[in-house]
Parts: sequence; C-alpha cells; structure tokens
Amino acid sequence: MRVDPNQSAALMADMQSSQQALSVAVNQLASGKRVSLPSDDPTAFGEDVRSLAVSADADVYTSNADAVVNRAQMADSALSSVVTSLTQAVSLGTEGASGSLTTANKAAMVTQVQGLIANVLTQANLSYQGSSLFSGTAAGSTAFTADSSSADGYTYNGNSGVNQTAIGDGYNVAANIPGNQIFLNSNGNVLGSLSSLATALQSGNTADITTATSAVSAAIAQVGQQRVVYANVVNQAQNQESYLSQETLSLTSQQSSLTDIDLSTAATNLTQAQTAQSAILAVAAKVLPVSLLDYLK
Repeated sequence: MRVDPNQSAALMADMQSSQQALSVAVNQLASGKRVSLPSDDPTAFGEDVRSLAVSADADVYTSNADAVVNRAQMADSALSSVVTSLTQAVSLGTEGASGSLTTANKAAMVTQVQGLIANVLTQANLSYQGSSLFSGTAAGSTAFTADSSSADGYTYNGNSGVNQTAIGDGYNVAANIPGNQIFLNSNGNVLGSLSSLATALQSGNTADITTATSAVSAAIAQVGQQRVVYANVVNQAQNQESYLSQETLSLTSQQSSLTDIDLSTAATNLTQAQTAQSAILAVAAKVLPVSLLDYLK
C-alpha cells in the first residue's frame, strides 16, 4: 500500500487549519471579541484604534468640563456669600445714616461691618484643589492681603490672567475671573466700599456713611455681573458634557460593532469548528497511521 505524499501534506495542512479555526472560535466565545489583533481584520482594527483615540480625547474633555463646572460653581457660591455680606452692610449703612443712633450703636455697627469684611476676605481667598479661585493664573498666591498703605486697605497678589480650558476640539472656556476684576473693580469696589463704610460709621459723618453705603450697593451690582459670567461658563461646560456623553456612547457602539461578536454567532462558529476538526481527525486516523513496511510494498 502506498500513501500519496501530496495527500498527506494536504491533510496535515487541513488539520492545522481546523485547529486554528477552533482556537479562534474558542477565543471569540471567551472574549466576546471578533477582532483582537490587526491580523483578525486589519481595516476594522485600524478604525477601532482611531475610534479609541477619539474616545480618549472625549474622556479628557469631559474631565476638563467637570473641573470647570466644579470650580465655577464654587466661585459662584463664594460670590453669593459676598453678596449676602454686602446686602447686610447696606442695611447697616442705611441705619447708620439715619442720624438717630448713639455712638455706642455706631461702634457696634463698625464691629459688624468689620466682621462682614472678614467674611468677604475669606471668600476672596478661597482655593479649589489647592489653586486660588481669584488669583488669576497665579494659582499659588493668596489673592488678597491687608495693606494699610493701600487706598482700599488691601493688596491684590494675583494677576489679570485667565485660564483657558479645552472642553472640545478647538473649544475653550475661561475657567476663572481675576480677583481684582471682582473685588477691586472701579465700577463697584467690594473691599474698598466696605472699608470706607467702616471708616464712615466710625467717624459718624452721615454724608460719608450715605456715600459709602451707595458704593456698597454698586459693589453688589458689580458682583452680580460677575456671577452671570460664571453662570454662562457653567452652562457652556454642562452642555458640552452632555454632548460628550452622547459622543462617548456613539463611539462605544461603533467600537462594539467593529470588534465585538454576537455570542450566539460565536457559539455557532465554535460548534462548526469542532465539527470540522472532528471530521479532519477522523480522516487522518484512517490515512496517516501508515508504517514503513506499507511504503515498501
């Protein structure tokens, strides 16, 4: 009996092919992936790599937008507290300008205003994750410190820089408002007007108290304008977060369609691979076990 060497080689090749197909089917069923290596499907693998890169960018932009929202909301909360203090100061100034208060009453008001100044200064020097909220881009600085030589009574230690944060491709938002623009604005000087009110109440001059109280009212309006800026930043960042969330879902679906395999399809492929291998092994069992004496006949 002679065995055709070509037939034997072909059979061995079929066995290797069936074993590879079975291995692929087992891996696909276990991982749920149709494409794990470039060789599985070069086109799909390349598209998946590009999609994953876009997803990574979306994750960074989402994280940036979330940080912008948190920072802006904290800043707005601080300014809300400032407005409350300024409103109380207006009430004290209005009462102090009535001319019907005793010296002791006015002294008590001075103490109250000084307490309001301390609260405002605390809010002005707040930090978010170790970074000063109101120091511009001089993140490590304490925004304001007392300075008797200054006309306002305080020195601004920050700068006028604005941090631009990327929350999309070519889409940046201003993540902060410099503190001097908020607390020492000529259109409504928060710290200066409060200091002037304390001084006016201490002197007891009704006209000065009235003027200082009007300045505090102007500061309330000015801070309100800055809060609108923060509200707009929050709105922009949150809208972008919603967009990025939808984009991430779309990209995840795209990646799934490129690389995943339906489990029922994977199970069918495995069954077919097992059947094919069993058939090849059955044929091999009949053909390949041929002894040397069989070749010599």
